[in-house]
Amino acid sequence: MAKIVVTGIILAGGQARRMNGGDKGLIQIAGKSLYQYAIAKLLPQVDYLFINANRNITKYQQAGYPVIVDTIVDFAGPLAGMLAGLYAAQTSWVVFVPCDVPDFPDDLVMKLWQGRKENVGSYVASAGFNHPTFALLHRSVIPTLEENLIKHQHKVMSFMEKINASAVNFASYDKNFVNLNTLADCYQWEQQQINDK
Repeated sequence: MAKIVVTGIILAGGQARRMNGGDKGLIQIAGKSLYQYAIAKLLPQVDYLFINANRNITKYQQAGYPVIVDTIVDFAGPLAGMLAGLYAAQTSWVVFVPCDVPDFPDDLVMKLWQGRKENVGSYVASAGFNHPTFALLHRSVIPTLEENLIKHQHKVMSFMEKINASAVNFASYDKNFVNLNTLADCYQWEQQQINDK
């Protein structure tokens, strides 16, 4: 199977309401910002890397990768970050990961590519849950995504269903898709890393 040429986008543009409004991607865990864990995991799997952020742009730029902001204002959610990523990418295929999942599979992109069948997109399903912010999308979905956002339709899963994206089962990776939504989650994950050493 031919290798996919793909752009990776780390979604760090949210409001982080459950993080007391702090910038989730910049939360420090074990001396490293949360978004930097995503960079370390995603970088070996992609050809180009961008960070989608709407605050603290200069801090994100310190990582050395281009930072793109939403073209839809007022924190329109992950779909707005996906649209910005699709606009910015020079490749036909773009993979997205959220900044708040520090440990996802090393073969994420390959599995999403292989599991997409002939569809224009695919996303992660694991342990009975869908994780549509882990997604591989073709740039041809841009008009449909624009239409959704114009109509204020912001649910990522509804968009995946609309474009008939494939659900790719990551059955053996149940622990890899744990979102760190609160400061307590971050502390618990940090402690788990210490315990596992």
